[in-house]
Parts: sequence; structure tokens; C-alpha cells
Amino acid sequence: MESLSLFVGVIVLVFLAPVGTFWRIVKNRSTEEFESLPYVCTLLNSSLWTYYGIIKEGEILVATVNGFGVVVEAIYMLPCSWYMPPHDESGTVGLVSLLDVGFLGAAVLVTRLALKGDTRIDALGFLCSALNIVMYGSPLAAMKTVVTTKSVEFMPFFLSFFLFLNGGIWTIYAVLVRDYFLAVPNGTGFVLGTAQLVLYAIYRNAKPSKKFSIDGSQEEHLIPSSS
Repeated sequence: MESLSLFVGVIVLVFLAPVGTFWRIVKNRSTEEFESLPYVCTLLNSSLWTYYGIIKEGEILVATVNGFGVVVEAIYMLPCSWYMPPHDESGTVGLVSLLDVGFLGAAVLVTRLALKGDTRIDALGFLCSALNIVMYGSPLAAMKTVVTTKSVEFMPFFLSFFLFLNGGIWTIYAVLVRDYFLAVPNGTGFVLGTAQLVLYAIYRNAKPSKKFSIDGSQEEHLIPSSS
């Protein structure tokens, strides 16, 4: 029971890791250079894993933890939609509509109406695995920003750390319950999380370079890099 509580606690911390980032967005009334794509992907990913946990026997932990993630990610999207620049808002709204509403709805309808039994579970498992890899890969945009600006300001350490930890713990759980739909993407996430931490270690004390401002012109990086 203690090990299960620790497991759930770590995963909950993964979803809560960006709280500081979103408090900064609200405080500054701007999304600055923070990417919304990782949170759009995580919302879709959590929604599908919740559905997977509901329809597959014995996966109640997957359903409950990811159900919590759905609520948290939906709340995170609110400050993004309120404070992002107008030229980014339409793109993000389009992504949410396409992925978190349209794609999710289509996936649920197709698997409910066209597939049955183990075939439904396998199809949804493959879909969840693929999207989980996309979720873990979505911070690659932030990693590119780190390399370009030589600053880790827009790649929060705790988010990278908990994604790394999340990938490792889910991989261990997947091996124990022999669920390879969980093992493959989370093993990939563990590797990508490790890469983010390595990048953080390289650039955490580097002098930031010029960055692009919201209107596309270059300006000096006024906020010092993390130390």
C-alpha cells in the first residue's frame, strides 16, 4: 500500500509540476515564450488513457490517475487562452478543437461502435501508446528554444524532472502488470526526460543569447537564466 501511495503521489506531482509556470503566466499576464503544445497533447493523452483504463479490466489505477490529469490540464489551458498573444490564440484554439475535442470524440465513437472486446482494447492501446510518445516528444519544441536562446528559462526544471520520473515509474508498473502498451511509450518518455535533464544541466548557467520577441523582432533577454 505504501509503494502504491508513493507511485500515485509521484504521478500526481507530474501533473502539478507546471503550477509555477502558470502562476507566472497569470502574474505577468503573458504566456511569453512558453509553448502550449505540450499541455494540449497531455490533455488528449490523459483523456484517452482514462478511457483505456475504464474499458480494460484491472486498470482502475490508470483511469483514476489520468482522470485527475484531465481535470488539471483543462484548468491549465485557461490562463493560456486568456493571456497568449492574439496571433498564437487562434492556433492553440484550433489545436484544442482538433485534438482534444474532434480527435478524442472520433476515437471514442469508432472504438465504441466499430470494435468490440480485445480488439477494441488493442486498438485503443496502440493509439494511446502512439500519442503518449507524442506527448513526451512535445517538449522538444522547448528544447529547441533552450538551444537557440542558451537559456533554460522556458523549460521548467521540475516539469522535465517529473516527466523523467513519471516515465520511469510507469515503465516499472507496466512491466509488473505486463502491459506493453504502457511500457513502450513510457520507456521512450524516460529516455526523452533524461535528454531534457542533460540539456538543462548544460545550459542552466549559460549566458542567454538574444531571443525573438512576440512581434518577431530581436531583443535582449532581460530575465537571467536559472541558476
